[in-house]
Amino acid sequence: MKRNQLKDLGLDENQIKAVMDLNGEDINNAKSGNDAIVEENNALKAQIAERDKDLKNLRKNAKDNEELSNSYKELETKYKNDTADLTNKLNQTRLASAVDRALSASKVRDTKAIKGFLDMDKVKLDEQGNLSGLDEQIKEIRQTAPYIFDEGTKQNYEPNNGTPATTDPVQAMVDVFKK
Repeated sequence: MKRNQLKDLGLDENQIKAVMDLNGEDINNAKSGNDAIVEENNALKAQIAERDKDLKNLRKNAKDNEELSNSYKELETKYKNDTADLTNKLNQTRLASAVDRALSASKVRDTKAIKGFLDMDKVKLDEQGNLSGLDEQIKEIRQTAPYIFDEGTKQNYEPNNGTPATTDPVQAMVDVFKK
């Protein structure tokens, strides 16, 4: 979706910005979900290739039962470690994706910049995909560094305490000194 297409449909700049913001959130959510799937897919492919190679080596080493049993035990230990590492990487990827989605929903201007402010040890992802420990940190950052968040444009901004500006600046200066 491009701004020109929306302009051709007769939308004004505020409407175009709102549509592009919503579209951006959808794209970020899709990217984070896609990243997790790609990471899992690549890890599984690498794990399968490694196991195939190990099985070929096991067949070569199966000359004697003692060697076979030792090789089997080594491979079993290696597979358990690989599976644990894969699970850990997958959980980290899911956590990062969930954090990115939550930050996008919080209207953070730059998700990479705000991650430096977050204590990721306090952020946990449960089985249902819900984050805990992030909302409190976002609220705290919103109070201490509100410039990181996109609050939109301020409406009804009235400079000069709400009084309209005078057309003659010289007369305005004279009026100030008369008071």
